Amino acid sequence: MQELFWILLSAMVVNNFTLSLFLGLCPFMGVSSRVETALRMGAANIFVLTITSICAWFLNTFVLAEAPYLRLISFIVVIASLVQIVEMVIKKLSPTLFRQLGIFLPLITTNCAILGLAIFQTNRGYGLLEGLFFAIGAGLGLTLALVLMASIRENSELASVPEVAKGTGLTLIIAGSLSLAFMGFAGLLSAA
Repeated sequence: MQELFWILLSAMVVNNFTLSLFLGLCPFMGVSSRVETALRMGAANIFVLTITSICAWFLNTFVLAEAPYLRLISFIVVIASLVQIVEMVIKKLSPTLFRQLGIFLPLITTNCAILGLAIFQTNRGYGLLEGLFFAIGAGLGLTLALVLMASIRENSELASVPEVAKGTGLTLIIAGSLSLAFMGFAGLLSAA
């Protein structure tokens, strides 16, 4: 059980997909202007990451054992299908959220964090339970990054920021600072 906790913590903080591995930057930069939207995008990512983890384990265990050269294309097909399902469900259940997420919801399909999860999970030889903890940790880490960025961006709107740093410049400075802070966790689990 302790190993599962370390897998979750590592994926969430130490090897945060967005702030340490620089995966999933499209939604990170695009949907992080409001905390509510960031939380909802994070929930959608957690769902897709979890289902992707289950599908990757199933594919690796039962389908691709004899054909590993089909792994990448299989993962892409599964991820694209899952995102389409999530998009249809959100559009039906919450049209407001669907409009708020806009183009960034279909971008989950090309989100390298989702594909990265499937590849990392396979390369590390995780079983079903380990893969689920890894997916949930990665999703929580992505949500954490989105919410941190959104909260800082919301607060910066109320601050007096020099004109030269407003907009994209300030967003990149915030993202870099967050990334530096999370890079400070590197090596944390090796010392434990």
